[in-house]
Amino acid sequence: MRILSVILLISAGLVLSGCGADGEPTQPTMSANVGVGTSGVHIGGGIGLQRGGLGVYLGL
Repeated sequence: MRILSVILLISAGLVLSGCGADGEPTQPTMSANVGVGTSGVHIGGGIGLQRGGLGVYLGL
């Protein structure tokens, strides 16, 4: 399930970075984090796109 999430995240990033059909492409933003706790290590990240007043962020 974790691999599927990573594949979907990368695919979404490629789609967002290439969406320049109505003008110049918009640069996506990316984030990554690593958390260590009593239950183990957790890795997360996301990708976002901001254009005008509309923002979209996908992450896990």
